[in-house]
This record gives sequence, C-alpha cells and structure tokens, in this order.
Amino acid sequence: METKDKTAIILGATGLTGGYLLNLLLSNDHYKKVILFSRTTVGRTHPKLEEYLIDLLELDTQADKFRADEVFCCIGTTKSKTPNKEIYKKIDYGIPVSAAKLCKENGITTIVLISALGAKVNSSIFYNRVKGEMERDVLKYNIPKTHIMQPSLIGGKREEKRVGEWIFKQLFGLFNLLLVGPLEKYRSIEPETIAKAMVWVANHDYDQIRIESDEIEKIGNK
Repeated sequence: METKDKTAIILGATGLTGGYLLNLLLSNDHYKKVILFSRTTVGRTHPKLEEYLIDLLELDTQADKFRADEVFCCIGTTKSKTPNKEIYKKIDYGIPVSAAKLCKENGITTIVLISALGAKVNSSIFYNRVKGEMERDVLKYNIPKTHIMQPSLIGGKREEKRVGEWIFKQLFGLFNLLLVGPLEKYRSIEPETIAKAMVWVANHDYDQIRIESDEIEKIGNK
C-alpha cells in the first residue's frame, strides 16, 4: 500500500546499488525527502535531498537526525577492499545493526537491507557468517516491516577495480543460462534490479522477510 509524502533514509548511497536506489526515490512522487548518511558526498543537489557526512561507524550518535518513514541499508564492503576482518565486521555487521537499533528507538517501522545469498550464523565462511549474524541481530529489534535482500553476485560496473570479482562476473555471465529451476537463485543480478525490488517491498504488503536472489529478480522486474 503506497502512501505519499514519505521520508526515506539511505545508508550506502555512494555505492552501486545505493546510487540506483537514490535515483529511484528522488524520482518517486511518494517520497518528499531522501536523507543520506555517508562518509563521502554523492556530489549532487536535489530539492528532496538532505545529506549528512559522518563516520558511519558512529551512526548511533545521529539519533536526532535519524528520523524517517523508511530506512534502506545498502552497506557492504569486500574482502579485497577491507582485508582486516575486524574492520570488515564493523562495517557489514555494525552499521546495519546500528541502523536497526535507531529504527527501534525512533519508531521507524520499515527497514530494507542488503545481505547476501548464503548468509548463515553457523557458516564456516567468515564473510557469510558475518552476514548471518547481522541478519539475526537486526531481526532482534522486531521492526514491523523488515525485509532482508539476499542477492547472489551483483553485476554492474564499479569505479574501483576488483579483478577477482570481474573474473567471476564473466564466468557467471556464461553460467547464468545454465542455472535453471532451483539453481536460478545463484544467477548474478543487476544492482538496478535490487534497488527496484527494495522500493517495491517497502511500498507493498509483502510477508517474506528474507528474499533470495531469484525472488529479488522477480520483484524487481514487476
């Protein structure tokens, strides 16, 4: 059920998916204001846009400004970009959990986050385990409308070079056609599709909390 004159917060608007999400919200008549919390500016102006440049690891100090109808969290780093596991966890676990805490404290009833396919608390893979722990602890806050997107490998072009990821993307492009039926959720997915799905679930009645990549694809193409 779409309502008008909403305010949305985006965390991670300088990233690939977050950038698409920002464009969607700014062009959507249902949103009157879009608030960004970022380490660096998105470098644009818009009548709806309100931007706060902060250290996202200290997001919990922004409670007075963290007020909206919906929160979209597109935060995520990579092993190559953040090799230090302690810092990686502060980003991929700490920021989304802080956002959920602020939602609870400020009465924000909708939060939509990006996690990853394979996120599990008991995973032997550190990065999947961190995502699983993040999901678990975000859900502890019982935000009424919580949706966790679990995409497979995210496509698209990034400014920074990630050689290993680029190679995997080329391979995934070849394998996508072979991934059918139950394997469809392992297909790579475009960031714009994820962004569209995030906006859709925020604005419609949708019961599923964890949304795997193949379902994200279907929602994003509605």
